[in-house]
Amino acid sequence: MKKFLLLPTLMLSLLTSGQDAQDTTVMDTAYFRAQTEALAAASKRASEIKFQTGPITLENGIGLNVPPGYKFIPANDAEWIVYDFWGNPRSSGIMGMLVKENYEVMNEGGWAFVLTFDKMGYVEDDDASKIDYDDLLKDMQSGEADENKEREKMGYGAIHMLGWASKPYYDDKNKVLHWAKSLKFSGAEDTTLNYDVRVLGRYGVLSMNAVGTINDLDDIKQNIPAVTKIAHFTSGNAYADFDSKIDAVAAVTIGGLVAGKVLAKAGILALLLKNIKLIFLAVIGAGGFIWKKISGRKKEESFEEPAAETPQTEV
Repeated sequence: MKKFLLLPTLMLSLLTSGQDAQDTTVMDTAYFRAQTEALAAASKRASEIKFQTGPITLENGIGLNVPPGYKFIPANDAEWIVYDFWGNPRSSGIMGMLVKENYEVMNEGGWAFVLTFDKMGYVEDDDASKIDYDDLLKDMQSGEADENKEREKMGYGAIHMLGWASKPYYDDKNKVLHWAKSLKFSGAEDTTLNYDVRVLGRYGVLSMNAVGTINDLDDIKQNIPAVTKIAHFTSGNAYADFDSKIDAVAAVTIGGLVAGKVLAKAGILALLLKNIKLIFLAVIGAGGFIWKKISGRKKEESFEEPAAETPQTEV
């Protein structure tokens, strides 16, 4: 990240030098300055995040016990990351984010689980062992065209489901469901990993949604056993506390949770890293222009060309 923060100073000095004055029309300097200031402001805001560990009590009867190796980002900071920093449209319900202890918001890499709760009622799991997930995948892909039309109407790009990055697995003992989808966003070079974890409770489902590049898959898989043990429902709110006489039953079962429309997750998935990606592209794009100017000069100065950096589209 330091190289991105240092580039603006270099670029502005070069853009305003006499030798390159005739080329300043190539870039809108005011716009670039605004992007640079936005990046600096984001870095400052990120440094103010108060990470938490240990026992944590959330709403809707949900408790966390965050062990060494992980840290929790509270709701207000998580909302800033998802909506203001990543640039997603605002909605309600984010309870926080779970990340590894070495996670840094301003770094391009890394994954984060975004926690939300859906008070859909008690999800019956009788169908869990009967689902053919290959057939379910085909059904989900067949409905992709209609979903993408709706997404385009809402101003989002298309999403194409390439397949299961990890087939759905239901832990009947702990009432935890998890699976991973390999997705391709229109205009994106990277394949996006969407890893879903659902913890079933008496009144609804805790969603722990992690998004990263496909390169994060192995690391996320290695962390799944620990991650699924971090969250739990408190006494009276657990799956086993269901009372058929008074409690509502959800309209979907296990298969329905997995087949949930991608469109429904637009708030978290559709525009991941939109704003910060634009900033990185402005910095890198301008850096490429300047490098051409530098490398085209006679050997007045000695520069070592930096390795190309490609901004990630993940969390």
